[in-house]
Amino acid sequence: MVIGAVAYDYVEIGAMFPEAGGMSKYAQYSHGPLLGFIAAWANWISLITLIPIEAVAAVQYMSTWPWSWANWTHQFLKDGTITNSGLLVVFGFILIFTLLNYWSVRILTGFTSLISIFKIGVPTLTIVMLTISGFHPQNYGQSWHDFMPYGTAPVFAATSVAGIIFSFNAFQTVINMGSEIKNSRKNIGRGIAISLLISGVLYIILQSTFITAIDPAMIAKSGWHGIQFNSPFADLAILLGIHWLSVLLYMDAFVSPFGTGVSFVASTARALYAMEGNHHIPSFIGRINITYGIPRVAIIVDTILSMVMVSIFRSWAVLATVICTSTLIAYLTGPVTAVSFRKMGPDFKRPVKLKHLGWMAPFSFVLASLATYWAMWPTTIEVILIIILGLPFYFYYEYKAGFVNTRKAFWSSLWMIVYLIFISVISYAGSHQFNGMNWIPYPVDFIVIIIASLGFYYWGIHSWQIFPDYYQAKKLNETVKPEENDSTY
Repeated sequence: MVIGAVAYDYVEIGAMFPEAGGMSKYAQYSHGPLLGFIAAWANWISLITLIPIEAVAAVQYMSTWPWSWANWTHQFLKDGTITNSGLLVVFGFILIFTLLNYWSVRILTGFTSLISIFKIGVPTLTIVMLTISGFHPQNYGQSWHDFMPYGTAPVFAATSVAGIIFSFNAFQTVINMGSEIKNSRKNIGRGIAISLLISGVLYIILQSTFITAIDPAMIAKSGWHGIQFNSPFADLAILLGIHWLSVLLYMDAFVSPFGTGVSFVASTARALYAMEGNHHIPSFIGRINITYGIPRVAIIVDTILSMVMVSIFRSWAVLATVICTSTLIAYLTGPVTAVSFRKMGPDFKRPVKLKHLGWMAPFSFVLASLATYWAMWPTTIEVILIIILGLPFYFYYEYKAGFVNTRKAFWSSLWMIVYLIFISVISYAGSHQFNGMNWIPYPVDFIVIIIASLGFYYWGIHSWQIFPDYYQAKKLNETVKPEENDSTY
């Protein structure tokens, strides 16, 4: 629901401004360079972390292979952390991700299409086989306490900490490759909807299948917290005697992260390329290869920094929380920008005009705020500090430009600056279920965040100002084909 609500806002502005790395520019068009930089930096941090986390996931699953010939892979992981030998394999995968993106979109598209068939086919087969082998709906329990034995708070916490939110993050690849998508009116919204729908349906059915396939005797013996698998579905298949399926699942657990990593190299490179267009990072990063029409320099920079990131954060869990929190902070600008452009650019061409943006925008802003809080202290403040680390780049290039609009940009972005302070404080003072000091108990902490988030949202949509970037957005919008205009959804 969180990502679906946020993605809804981006359908309109994505179709209005179809360009490479668009999600790194929209906030700058409506609120100036400072907010644009904060949003772009946060989005880029999440994307650049996605590349190594997929490589780490592939290596992590390799380390659990149960076959005797694969014993050499067991040294890749120790206590949930990638070892030095595992790190070298991770580097190798990142290089392969990069090479598959280095020449053209055609190669990337062919590869990801092939992987997509595998990623959809194997889970579907798993659902069928596990359901046939064991179906115990009584595992859901007979009461609310049986259904949620540990309460509601862990459900919310799992969305960020367990990486559920970032697993739906692929929708922004459609936005960030907007200039390379034909018929943006139909295909941007369609691509986002299909990606979220397929992911959501598969995840829900897979989880339900896992719950109902487990022998009730195992749950009765140790409870849900006592069920621990290295590779849950593959280990469950072995318990049920479906050994051929376990082999397929071990392979899929390796191939699926591999395919996702390849896709996000493309999206991350275009996000960095777009940041160069904001004129607050070195200009050479934005160079486009004339032959292939792709940002090769950005791809190389992302590859190097991905390797640095995974060298520092070798745990999948840590990388997942960094991705979720930085992603959500970047997404907070989406609903604000979409509504702001309704006011500052009422005559702009809108290939897609959303009927329910008026209430969906504040709703998605509140959901994104709650999900940021669910990432738990101290992850919230750690990610915000990583975002702050990018500000020296911003102020250096503002200095080179003579601080022309710096004050104006500050006031236009003040709502976000105060918001980041607020979410850090509430994360520290919040309930113990989310690692806070419990000064504000659960669920009162949720109520405080909801009320405050609505205040920040309305502050944000009244903080837009006209900057030179607005005219760049206007020029881009004029390239939208007339026949694609005036569609309402």
